[in-house]
Amino acid sequence: MNSPLRKLPNLSALRAFEAAARHQSFTHAAAELFVTHSAVSHQIRGLEAELGVHLFARVGRRVVLTELGRDYAREVSNAFASLALATQALSKDTRERRLVLTTIPSFAARWLAPKIGRFILAHPEIDIELRSSTDMVDLEHSGVDMAIRFGLGDYPGLHVENLMNETFFAACSPSFNGGILPAKPEELTSFSLLRSDYERWRLWLDTAGLRDMPEPTRGAIYEDSSLLLGAAVSGQGIALVRASLAAEPLASGQLIRLFDSIVAPSPWSYYLVSSKSNAQRPAVRVFRDWIMAEAQAFTASMQGK
Repeated sequence: MNSPLRKLPNLSALRAFEAAARHQSFTHAAAELFVTHSAVSHQIRGLEAELGVHLFARVGRRVVLTELGRDYAREVSNAFASLALATQALSKDTRERRLVLTTIPSFAARWLAPKIGRFILAHPEIDIELRSSTDMVDLEHSGVDMAIRFGLGDYPGLHVENLMNETFFAACSPSFNGGILPAKPEELTSFSLLRSDYERWRLWLDTAGLRDMPEPTRGAIYEDSSLLLGAAVSGQGIALVRASLAAEPLASGQLIRLFDSIVAPSPWSYYLVSSKSNAQRPAVRVFRDWIMAEAQAFTASMQGK
């Protein structure tokens, strides 16, 4: 059975006709469609030839719709409007299902990625896109729905919630230095101390009462906290690590904590951040509730360790 859709005119020609009919001008139609005046004229002449009717008539230097042209323009315009509405509805449905989240690479790899599968299983109706970057994304205009940021929580004009606080402690591979490890914090000056921008030894040294011990100035510096953790796991030295990132290697025995009772609170915390409008989106609210519960469970599991 032949479908009537097989007899449709060229869609580019229909677009040119609809625009020209709406503007009553080939020139304005060409500007809207980003083509030349002659291209619109050519498309409409081809459409008239295919239909076997005159759609426009010239009156002086102007073009006006014929009676048949007016009737056809009304039907074509209604058809394009229906198509636009269907496309808008589909795009809105896709948008409502999609959740774009960004966070720093270390937190994405070490804390979030191992847990995100539980969210996907629990909420298959949401298509989550996880991006990792150190860039401060513009949450108003970038198309990103939510960010997990590690900082002081000062993000003016945005919806901000504290997700989880952080602590630092000293850790290393159990095989580091042949298993001969410092028994007291004062002995750290004799060992290789790994460094990064966020994991600053000064914070921990002050907590340990070692205010006279200088901040380490020698040795490797790692920009990414996950790389710092990896270096410690591989036995390259003693690192000041974040509790949130070190949980898995501690549990597996790849890392051991030194001086268990000395834990330094971080001045920075993890925050859930979004634009105020996105904060009300159903997908964002569902993810917010899930990750808040995950953070609370993690914090509870770490207490007393």
